[in-house]
Parts: sequence; structure tokens; C-alpha cells
Amino acid sequence: MHNGLINKYPTIIARCDGVADIVDALALARTLDLDVAVRGGGHNVAGLATVDAGVMIDLSPMKYVHVDAAARTARVSGGTLWGQFNLETQLYGLATTGGVVSTTGVAGLTLGGGLGWLMPKHAMALDNLRSVELVLADGRVVTASAEQNQDLFWAVRGGGGNFGVAASFDFALHPVGPMVTGGLVAWPATQARDVLKLFRELAAQATDDLMLVNALITGPDGTTKLAAIGMGYFGEGKGERWTTAIKGFGEPAMDALGPIPYAQLNAMLDASYPAGARNYWKSHFCPTLTDDAIDAIVDAFMRCPSPMGQIVIEHFHGAATRVPPTATAYALRASGFNVLLLSQWSSAQDDAAGTEWARTSYASLQRYVGEGRYLNYMDQDDVGDATLAATYGPNVARLRALKSKYDPDNVFRQNVNIPPA
Repeated sequence: MHNGLINKYPTIIARCDGVADIVDALALARTLDLDVAVRGGGHNVAGLATVDAGVMIDLSPMKYVHVDAAARTARVSGGTLWGQFNLETQLYGLATTGGVVSTTGVAGLTLGGGLGWLMPKHAMALDNLRSVELVLADGRVVTASAEQNQDLFWAVRGGGGNFGVAASFDFALHPVGPMVTGGLVAWPATQARDVLKLFRELAAQATDDLMLVNALITGPDGTTKLAAIGMGYFGEGKGERWTTAIKGFGEPAMDALGPIPYAQLNAMLDASYPAGARNYWKSHFCPTLTDDAIDAIVDAFMRCPSPMGQIVIEHFHGAATRVPPTATAYALRASGFNVLLLSQWSSAQDDAAGTEWARTSYASLQRYVGEGRYLNYMDQDDVGDATLAATYGPNVARLRALKSKYDPDNVFRQNVNIPPA
């Protein structure tokens, strides 16, 4: 698994080459009365892709991307990673919203929402789904789309892995790149408050063509704390208005903002999330970034015990926020800022310090947050009714009713679980 903090031992790992293998693995798990986990990309921080003493249905051998350039669509299998997706679609200058780390799995990211560089212009990854092929708990293979099993299609767009094993996805694509304007500019952390205020100012002016991310990080030397603004621009021209405002601010310690292939932009942060590092995350959505919230965020970062730890703030606006909260199961449709406390370290001896920093920092931000939370950032202790309410808002009751219809025995419960009504 991606997160080295997760230590689980399945009884059986079923490495699936196709849909029939998924059906057989699921039938075996039910016959033996074993818990089921589903592994797509294996990137989930909570370790939900694996299970103790159960069956892991491993989709990682199922990697293919078929692009229909004329129709601007892509058919993708459940084990595919976003880097592989982008490699194929960018041959035709096409893309869809797909994360900010290329080693993330297409399946898990999409089923839980799917933020990414393109979300202001093209909404969330799940908003670009045309259909999903699912293996249900009873072994049936069905297609969920706007034409077939419409209630299931509503549920899987945000419902995570609660409703079945997603064997394949059909996405709508959009003209993007191959060259875009993007990258990162960073300043010494002594300027972090001013950098965050610049980020807030630019976010208030942002058009649909612009995606902004703020990151409080440690530099490559392992000691220098930095405040950075990441940018992706996907409109006409080169986004000079935005690049000038960012590159011309203060005295940057690092400037890597300019023309860049879209696929490279989507992989720019990969090295910051190494496989096997120990991770514990907490996140919450902030409708606004007040000066007091900025102070609390910066103070929390300055206390971070590990050079691998980060605080990432993603700006939500544009197309992703214009979809009604009840149009899909995914309900986080407000404009604002998703604040992620990304605690990451390398040694088991630092486990206590790593988790404590995230929890303490999260508690210090509670007075500034709103009601919503982003499903894909939930960690292993984010469970229960409060978590469901924060994730799904007005959609909880309908999701529980559909869970009763499609998975009444709660076979798919190794997730942020929606219990049957």
C-alpha cells in the first residue's frame, strides 16, 4: 500500500485480469464469509484498499486506456493510474480532471469526488463520467449511466466504494495542452502570511481557466520551510495576468512557473508523496480564509515535526461549484478552500509525533471551518454519522436507501461506510 503506516494482512489477494475474475473473487469471499477490500491504485491514505484476514480484490493488473479522439471519450479500467491516463489522452491533446499526483488511481479518486487542476474549468472527475461498469454485491455486472440504472449512477458519483467494484469507467474528455502554463513559486516561510494573503486575493479574482493551490512545505534541503503557490492556467494565451502577479511578488526562493506539458504538471508533486512513507491526514473545508485562519495555519505549519509534512490549501471555484449538491452523491459544491494537514514521515519511531501534530493542528482550525469535508482525504479514524453528514450533507438518507437496494448486507464496508437504511 502507498501509506507505510498501514499494516494489514489479507487472507487472499485476488489479482484480477478482468471482470470475470472480479465476479469470482467476490463470490469466493461471500462463500467463505470473509471481509472484502478493493484495491485500485492503492493510494488511499486510510488503507481502505486492504483488509486483515479478508479478501483483497486487486485491480492493479487491469490497466488500459482506450481513447476515442473523435468522440472525445476514454474507456479506462479500474486499476489504471492517472499518469497512464494522461499519457494516452495527451497524445490527442485531450484530458479530464484527474488529481494532482499522477500515481493516484483513477477509480478511487473518481468515486470519491476527483479534484484536480482542471476542476474550475471542467468540474470534478466524477462530473466527467459517462458511465461506470460495476460488479454488485450479488455478482451481477451492470452499467450505471444517465440511461441505465440512473439511481446507481447518482450514488457512485461520490459514494466511494460503497456500491460495488468499479471495473471500468467511460469519461468525457476536453481539449487541454499538451503545453499549458503552470508550476510553482515559493518564498521563505517568514513571508508565509503575506503569501497566503496573496493566494486569497488571487483566488477571489480567479476565472474558470485558473486553478490555484497554496502549499506550506519544506525545501529540498530538508530544513528550509517555504510557502508556495501552485498554478495551472488552461485558457487562451499564457495567463500572463496571473503569472506576473505570482512571479513578481516579493523575492521568491524558487520559481518553477511557466510553460509546461500538462502531463508533467499533473506529475509535478509526485516526489513529495513517496510510496511507503508514513501518512496521517486531516482535512476540512473553509468557506473563507480570514486573517485569523491564516495565522492559525501558519502557526501549525511552523510546529510541523517532519520535513515531509505539509499543509495544502486547494481553492474550489468555477465549474466544480456550479453543480447542485444533490445532483450527485458528492455534495461538496461550495466555493472556498479545502485545508489539508498532510502529516508525513519516514520512521516508525516518529508515529506518535506525526499523528499528534495533525490532530492538534486540526483542532486548532476548527473555529474557522465550515460543515463540509472531502471524502478522499478521510483517514482511518474518520468514521460514523458525523463524518457521513460532513461528507454527504443532504444526500445521506438517499444514499442509505440505495445502499439497502444494491448492497443490503453491507458487503462493501471497507470504506467511509454508508450503512444500509
